Amino acid sequence: MSSVGEFNWKLIGLTSGVLAAKVSRSVAEKIWVKTKGGDPPRNPASRETSWGEALGWAVATGVAAGVARLLASRGAAQAWQKTTGKLPPGLEEVGN
Repeated sequence: MSSVGEFNWKLIGLTSGVLAAKVSRSVAEKIWVKTKGGDPPRNPASRETSWGEALGWAVATGVAAGVARLLASRGAAQAWQKTTGKLPPGLEEVGN
């Protein structure tokens, strides 16, 4: 694949990753508010935040970010393949 194709794929990956991060944070906050009945900790590292809240928030945001990143990456790869007829650069040799 040409370096233009590789650059385009990296740009798509970066863009989808940034969007996934924004969406995952928003989703995690909404779920936190719904399940905990209050806002998530604004600064989990603060001594005023309990360990339970800090760890809960870390787990919630970590899971949300991981799932969002996976969905964004797979969606971008599927769109790339549909558009170009080929897997994105770096994914052609990966498989099971």
